[in-house]
Amino acid sequence: MLEVLRQEKKYLINLEQYYHLSHRFGNLLKEDSHSSGDGYVVRSLYFDQLDDNDFEEKIDGLEVRKKIRLRNYGHDSESAKLEMKQKQGELQKKRSLTLDKRQSQRLINGDYSVLLESDSSFAGECFGLMHMQCYRPNAVVSYRRKGFTADENDIRITFDHHIKGSESHFDIFSKDLVENMIFDLFLVVMEVKFNGFLLSYIKDIISEVNVSELAVSKYCLGRAVRKNYVFL
Repeated sequence: MLEVLRQEKKYLINLEQYYHLSHRFGNLLKEDSHSSGDGYVVRSLYFDQLDDNDFEEKIDGLEVRKKIRLRNYGHDSESAKLEMKQKQGELQKKRSLTLDKRQSQRLINGDYSVLLESDSSFAGECFGLMHMQCYRPNAVVSYRRKGFTADENDIRITFDHHIKGSESHFDIFSKDLVENMIFDLFLVVMEVKFNGFLLSYIKDIISEVNVSELAVSKYCLGRAVRKNYVFL
């Protein structure tokens, strides 16, 4: 089980700003090992309770809230990560557990007992929570991600674009996953993640494009059809 606790800031930028910032960070930071060209594919299956409690808490902006998702990196992945993200004020706590493809597909099909095969306390916690509070698959969100990292303060900067989603097809291992565009092709979500504080030279680069921090939820975007919810 992997656990991280850090701050996360999100910005909504356009394609011109994305290419400018990507070039600037590319000259100063290490590029994510998977980020050739415009990046790599990320697929996330989000789970929620029958009454959409996690979704509603996000919309209401509660200071303490959570979300549970299963994430892989494209249809040819041989494993996936079950992740629980918990917002605690300005900090985000993320815990994750790697599952093989067979275990992941059982989880996708609603067989949460697969988590009892692990001796991880986090797996046991997820089983109890998802079983007792009636979690179910709700939406898949996929996108291309380009990322950069700095060793100081575990800084990670990502750009997510070409965001697609599905509220009817949940197999993130499927080569023929049915998805629709759920976000403007000319907009990009930039996330800045760090421990402690953000280095001043990175702040200065971000300020070059004059953008403000904004709450952009990919999960909310993924629920746009059934919730009839417009999120920019």
